[in-house]
Amino acid sequence: MFKKSLFWMVPAVFAMVLAGCGKDEKQAAPAATPAVPPTPVLSKIVVGLDDNFPPMGFRDAKDNSIVGFDVDLAKEAGKRLGVPVEFKPIDWSSKEAELNGKRVDVLWNGLTITEERKKNIDFTPAYLENRQVIVVKAESPIKAKAALAGKIIGAQEGSSSVDAIAKDPAGKTIKEVKKYPDNVFALKDLEIGRIDALVVDEIVGRYYMNKQPGQFAILNEHFGTEEYGVGVRKGEAALLEALTKTLDAMKKDGAAAEISKKWFGQNIVK
Repeated sequence: MFKKSLFWMVPAVFAMVLAGCGKDEKQAAPAATPAVPPTPVLSKIVVGLDDNFPPMGFRDAKDNSIVGFDVDLAKEAGKRLGVPVEFKPIDWSSKEAELNGKRVDVLWNGLTITEERKKNIDFTPAYLENRQVIVVKAESPIKAKAALAGKIIGAQEGSSSVDAIAKDPAGKTIKEVKKYPDNVFALKDLEIGRIDALVVDEIVGRYYMNKQPGQFAILNEHFGTEEYGVGVRKGEAALLEALTKTLDAMKKDGAAAEISKKWFGQNIVK
C-alpha cells in the first residue's frame, strides 16, 4: 500500500514543483511598456468639422476633398493609432450636440478651449495658440478697437469670436454682431461693405489675407488670446488618452512641426 501510494504521489509533487517554477518566472518577468498609445476601442474615428474653415479644414477647389492643417494632424494621429479617420462636415453652431449625440467621435477643427465648453466636453492639451483679431478693409478708417462703437461687426455663428466680443467692454458699444455660417461669407460681406469689421481667429484671418494681398488689414488690438484643442465626448477616457499621447509624440518627433510648416510656413505648434 505504501509503495503504491508513493507511486501516485511522485507525479503530483513534480507537477506542483513545475507550477511553482512557472509562477516564479512569470513574476520575475518585467512588465512591457507599450511603445505607442493604446488604440481606442473604435473601428474608426469620425472627426466632426466645419468644411469651410481654411486653413484648418476646407474643400480643395480641384477635387472637393477635405484638406487642411487639422485634417493632416488627424490623419497622422489615426495612422499612428492604426485607426482609419473619417471627416464629417457638421453645422459648427451645433457641434456639441453632434458630439454628444454620438454622430461624431471628436471635434477637430480649430476648436477653442473654454471653461464653458469644458462643462460639456473634454479636451486634449492645447496644440495651438490663437488670437481673436479684428479684420477691416485696407482703406477702412477704423484703426482701433474703440472705433468699433456703433458699427456692425461680423463673426461666425457658434465660434469663440462671438463669446470674445460679448466678454469685452468694447463689445457693449457695438451696434450689431452679425453672425455668419462661416468666415468665407463674412469676408465677402466685409469686402462689399455690409459689415464694418470681422472678428475672427488670427490663423484664419491671416490665411485669407495672404490669398487677397492688400485687400484687408488686421488691427493691432484684438479680442483676446485662446488655445485650440481636440474635443472628445465625456466618458471616452481611452480615446482622450490615446489622442493626447499621440499628439505629444507628434510634437516631440517633429511630425506636427512639418505639418505646420506646410500650412503656415513655420512651426506654430504649441
